[in-house]
Amino acid sequence: MIHVKSPGRICLFGDHQDYLGLPVIACAIDRYILLTANKNDTDFFQITFSDLNTVRKIGIHQDLTNSNPKDQFIVALKVLGTYGCFPDEGYDITIKGSIPINAGLSSSSALLLAWINFLIQAFGTNHSISNELLAKIAFKTEVSEQNGPGGKMDQYAISLGNIIYLETDATSRYQKIGQHIKGLVIGESGIGKDTLGLLNDRRSSALEALSFFKQQDSTFDIKKATGAMVPTYLDQLPIHLKPFFSAAINNHLITQEALKGFKRKHVDLKHLGKLMNDHHAILKNDLKITVPRIDDMINAATNAGAYGTKIVGSGGGGCIVALAPDKEEEVIANVLKAGAVNAYRVSVTEGISTHKKDA
Repeated sequence: MIHVKSPGRICLFGDHQDYLGLPVIACAIDRYILLTANKNDTDFFQITFSDLNTVRKIGIHQDLTNSNPKDQFIVALKVLGTYGCFPDEGYDITIKGSIPINAGLSSSSALLLAWINFLIQAFGTNHSISNELLAKIAFKTEVSEQNGPGGKMDQYAISLGNIIYLETDATSRYQKIGQHIKGLVIGESGIGKDTLGLLNDRRSSALEALSFFKQQDSTFDIKKATGAMVPTYLDQLPIHLKPFFSAAINNHLITQEALKGFKRKHVDLKHLGKLMNDHHAILKNDLKITVPRIDDMINAATNAGAYGTKIVGSGGGGCIVALAPDKEEEVIANVLKAGAVNAYRVSVTEGISTHKKDA
């Protein structure tokens, strides 16, 4: 019997940055996808999705060549083959979870990672197994192979756990910068986020803005830009690209300031809250990824005493996160009154984990 526990994630700083190869600060939270698997003496996986009341079968010997390129379960099997992981016996698998679907807490990546982790634990690999390896395989499956518009944040935050600072460029360097942050509250808007539409649109505009300067100066590096340089850059850009470039630079600067805050001996939560508010203002005003209900929930959390509040994920709906130490219940009540379909406390947690035992 194999048990896999795969957490959700919150982006604290750096939304809409990872697809530009810019760093993010994210954490795993104690909402989970849970996968349980038992050998069934057949040549197929029978997967029961308990929350959805659906069942699917995947043959362990089926031809994957002409499979649906959008089917993450099958694409993961293909990718894992390149890592020497080849299923040779069937399992009955049950999957359930407490991460809201299409809400910005990365339920799809958590599910994918649970599936990948199960397969590696059950059938092995020719690589040394680590949480970093799981993140790499999930990224290759979800982004590289499926041409997804996102970056590396979801896969690494879920796999590694705790609070991480992640360079989302080719290096994938990361630091664990904390194991706890007091007072986190999630509010669910109940409005499904528009992941593909918003990410593709904002990504293409931001990349166009960066390309504009790269064509003029091949050494241009947005990571070296300072706040004082922003007006000069903006003067050169076509008007339709200004907000996307401004958002990229200013959100990068905010993330760097937040990193310094997390590294202090005594973390100043009020300062981090202010930075969250600054980050959200850019997401709202420059990238325009909020909707009226999200705006109402943000205002409600702030009025209830939250130090900082921001939208989580790609936008167009989804969730908010509030940093509200000692004000959690007041924030929850206010956010619900503002139209949230659910609101609750969350805590930072460890990354994806596995437990094996004899059935």
